[in-house]
Amino acid sequence: MFDEEEYDSENLIVSTKTEYDAEENVLRPKTMSEYVGQEKVKENLSVYVTAAKQRGDALDHVLLYGPPGLGKTTLAHIIANEMGVAIKITSGPAIERSGDLAAILTNLNEGDVLFIDEIHRLNRSVEEILYSAMEDYALDIIVGKGPSARNIRFALKKFTLIGATTRAGMLASPLRDRFGIINRLEMYTPEELKKIVARSAAALEIGIEDDAADEIARRSRGTPRIANRLLKRVRDFSLVKGNAVITKADARFALARLEIDELGLDETDRNLLRALIEKFGGGPAGLETLAATINEDANTIEDVYEPYLLQLGFIARTPRGRICLKDAYEHMGLQPKAKPKKQMSFFEDEN
Repeated sequence: MFDEEEYDSENLIVSTKTEYDAEENVLRPKTMSEYVGQEKVKENLSVYVTAAKQRGDALDHVLLYGPPGLGKTTLAHIIANEMGVAIKITSGPAIERSGDLAAILTNLNEGDVLFIDEIHRLNRSVEEILYSAMEDYALDIIVGKGPSARNIRFALKKFTLIGATTRAGMLASPLRDRFGIINRLEMYTPEELKKIVARSAAALEIGIEDDAADEIARRSRGTPRIANRLLKRVRDFSLVKGNAVITKADARFALARLEIDELGLDETDRNLLRALIEKFGGGPAGLETLAATINEDANTIEDVYEPYLLQLGFIARTPRGRICLKDAYEHMGLQPKAKPKKQMSFFEDEN
C-alpha cells in the first residue's frame, strides 16, 4: 500500500512562484467572459459548468487538445474558478509512479479540479490507476505479491480531471473514453489576437497604438502565448527607445530584430521551407529526414512549426512525406526546380 509520507504530492504540484509566474497570472483571464476566442468551446463549457453547479455535483472530466499555446491551462483555471473550487496542477512526465498519483488523488477535496498537462506522456502503470479513479471515484491498490496479493479499494472524493494534450491520438482509448467532455482548441484569428494583445497591454500597464497591436497580432501565428511573448519583447525595444506608448514603428522594428516576418514565420520556419525547396525539390521528404537536415527535433517540427505552415497552405502532408506548395515558393521568393529527367537504363530503347 502507498505511504503518504513517502509520496509527497506537493512536490508534484507547481507551487513555486516567480516574477515570470506573477506576470503570466496577470495576463491570464479569470472568467469565461474575459477569455477571448474559442467561442463554441466557451459556450458549451459554460452550459456544462452551470448544469453541474445546479446539480451540486462535480463537473464531468474534461479533455482539452490542440496545438501548444492556445489556452488549455487558462481554460482549466477558469473552469475551477467558475465552479468555485481549488485547482491542483501537475504534468504527465512529473508523475513517475502510481504512488505519486495516489497521493495527489487522496488529497483532493470534494469537487476539486486536478489538471494534468501533457497527459499523453503518463506512464502506463500510472494511467491505469486513473481508470477506476475517473469512473468510480475509487483507488484500487494491490497489496502483497503472488498468491497472497489482494486488492484494496479506497473511496475518493468526487473530483474533475482536466487533461491537456497536443497529441490526442497518443492517448490510450480506455483513458480517452473516460472523459465526458472533449474539446479541440483551434488557432486564433488576427482579430481575436488583436483583442488579446490590447487586453494584455492594459494588464501590464503598457500603452499601445491600435496599429501596433494589429502588427503584433498578425505575426503571432494564431497563438495567444506567442502574441503575449512578442508584446513583452516589443515593449522592451519601445522602452529602451524612450517611448511611452508602443507605436507601429516600434513593433515593426522589434519584430524585424527578432527575425519574424510579415506572416509570423521565424528562422526555423524559413529553414524548413528552404530545405524542402532547395534540397528536396519541393518534396516529398520524410519528417525524420527533414528534421535531420535542419538540425531540429522531429516532434518539435510536428507540434510547433507544422500546424501553422499547414494552416497557411505552405506545406502538405502526404503518405510519402511533406511537400511544399505554391504559396510557400512565392513567400520565399524561390522558383520550383525542374524535376530531373528519368535516366534510361542501358537496355532501354530510345524509341
